Amino acid sequence: MKIAGANILVTGASSGIGAALAPLLAERGATVGIVARRQDRLTAVLERCRAHAPDSRMWIADLGDLERAEAAAREAWDAFGGLDVLVNNAAIPKRTRVTDLTAADLQLLMDVDFHSPVRMALAVLPRMIERRRGQIMFVSSMGGRVPIPNESAYCAAKYALCGFAEAMVIDLAGTGVEVKLVEPGPIATEIWDQPDNIPALFEVEKVPAEECAADIAAAIEGDGFEYFAPPVFPGGVDAKAIVVDKTKNIDQYVFGMAGLAQTLREAGSE
Repeated sequence: MKIAGANILVTGASSGIGAALAPLLAERGATVGIVARRQDRLTAVLERCRAHAPDSRMWIADLGDLERAEAAAREAWDAFGGLDVLVNNAAIPKRTRVTDLTAADLQLLMDVDFHSPVRMALAVLPRMIERRRGQIMFVSSMGGRVPIPNESAYCAAKYALCGFAEAMVIDLAGTGVEVKLVEPGPIATEIWDQPDNIPALFEVEKVPAEECAADIAAAIEGDGFEYFAPPVFPGGVDAKAIVVDKTKNIDQYVFGMAGLAQTLREAGSE
């Protein structure tokens, strides 16, 4: 897949990673469709895209509304005469200890972070298969490979997205449709300071959204399936190595993280 000349739809484009990615893709020669629910902010991103790709367009949609999410994907396909790449980037956080998690919290998180990207992918998949080309990208998270304290619902949705993407690759072998999985690490976006979310249990150095966007653009044109963004965290920590080490000894990782979380909670209550 080449970005230049492609029609690319990016969800969650009104801020953060999506707002950095869409203009970058336009600058590199793509016609970009952008989707989000905040019209004023999405309009500003569209202006940046149109500076490079005048035919870029936007769709206002709350992706928690699954029927609207599907409709936005089909509308973008029809408007552009086909999509070459669908970047499912939109997501919301839910930082709360599992003891305080409600069924409504879980439902909303799964709808926005898992059901919406999957249903948008399924909305365009038959057309990509018929055309025998296209790419569906899922932007998951390091939280889809390793558990994060106070983020059980978020991790559940992101783990599900990773599993769906892996199985999708297998099912689509020979169809001409590519599937990509990107797992951002700690990125400096608004996801860290949303209302109704408790602060992160511990602070880590964050990477600019523009750096993550560049990694995603490289993944679109890459030959692989799974990409970490960034591949190396601030301080020289290898992202893939974290996942591999956790997989080698899950008990050690889970109990170690549990002990750290307990210590930090107790220290915070003093």
